[in-house]
Amino acid sequence: MERIASGLMAFRDKYLFWLNIPSVTVIDIVEIILIAFLLYSILVWIKNTRAWALFKGIIVIVVFVLIAALFQMNTILWLAGRLINVGIIALAVIFQPELRKALDQLGRKRFFLGMFSWDMDRAVKRFSERTASEMVKATFEMAKVKTGALIVVEKDIMLSEYERTGIPLDSLVSSQLLINIFEKNTPLHDGAVIVRGDRIVSATCYLPLSDNMELDKELGTRHRAAVGISEVSDSLTIIVSEETGAVSVAIGGEITRGLDGDELKRMLMELADAGYGESQWQKIKRRFNHGQKSVESHNE
Repeated sequence: MERIASGLMAFRDKYLFWLNIPSVTVIDIVEIILIAFLLYSILVWIKNTRAWALFKGIIVIVVFVLIAALFQMNTILWLAGRLINVGIIALAVIFQPELRKALDQLGRKRFFLGMFSWDMDRAVKRFSERTASEMVKATFEMAKVKTGALIVVEKDIMLSEYERTGIPLDSLVSSQLLINIFEKNTPLHDGAVIVRGDRIVSATCYLPLSDNMELDKELGTRHRAAVGISEVSDSLTIIVSEETGAVSVAIGGEITRGLDGDELKRMLMELADAGYGESQWQKIKRRFNHGQKSVESHNE
């Protein structure tokens, strides 16, 4: 055995002396895994945004520059060297919304909070069961008469910047008040209401429209606004269609259409639990979107 080992060592020293194999430690392996995961996450993020087409364009430019370097095209290389700094700044400006969204999603991930706050949060409720019942009652009363409505229920991320676009109310949630707000031709019916805890904090609020090209083309402005606010926050938004009276819910950039009263009440009560972790929130999204029922057939 020793003779074989010494023979291999001699072979390496004689023929593989040019091959410098560095020593690899556990830290090096962990570092490689982390870098690979980071690169994979960046590529997945790029593919799910409009940056994917730009990324392919950048690859074409890089290949072109490599060809220029191979054939010593000095003028092209000089131009590429001068434009690279400007290009990086331009990318940051052009894709500012995507970068902001990515950082926002990273900030929402609770890596450590969930380990230590389970028992502390479990006894606290975001809003009462009465509030959930009043919202469900108002939603389906308006659905019967096809009164369009948009109710944003705040979770952890404060919606103050959108609250300021509306008219402050600070009123206890009640079905009568919600129905009166969204009654046609009344001063407060246009826009969304924001619910924080057991109170309606603002009405006629303007929400950001989603630019997701994969959304159903049948969806109108009201539904796109609901998806838009769910993309930039962890809120739950209830939508009543003015065309069909169908009830939908937007969570995390996804919309579930054709809900009944029991499903909506269940979602609201799960949201009311302050100990509701991110994994549970994703679970409810999957459960309700798995049975998604598309019943609306006209634009808002």
